[in-house]
Amino acid sequence: QVQLVESGGSLVQAGGSLRLSCAASGIRFSIYGMAWHRQAPGKERELVASITRDAFTNYSDSVKGRFTISRDNAKNTAYLQMNSLKPEDTGVYYCNANFGTMNYWGKGTLVTVSS
Repeated sequence: QVQLVESGGSLVQAGGSLRLSCAASGIRFSIYGMAWHRQAPGKERELVASITRDAFTNYSDSVKGRFTISRDNAKNTAYLQMNSLKPEDTGVYYCNANFGTMNYWGKGTLVTVSS
């Protein structure tokens, strides 16, 4: 059974930092691309950052320079380091694992950034 479990979401003041974690089980983690998406209240889910199996990274323009995605294959875990947080970063952050036609999602972790 595949599980992606996000953690690390919290209430933080603008300008602060958080690190999200995504612990994966039931998949061969090292071959999967990993990504973080977020969904703000009343908005559609959007891609925030992604990292390939070879550790190539990509970021949305809104977080570039502030967020860093990484992975630890030995721990089957992906991370999202978020610095200089803004109120517009508020939302539920979802972890995604993808490989070919296989696509798995976690249940999300809530990040709230107060002004």
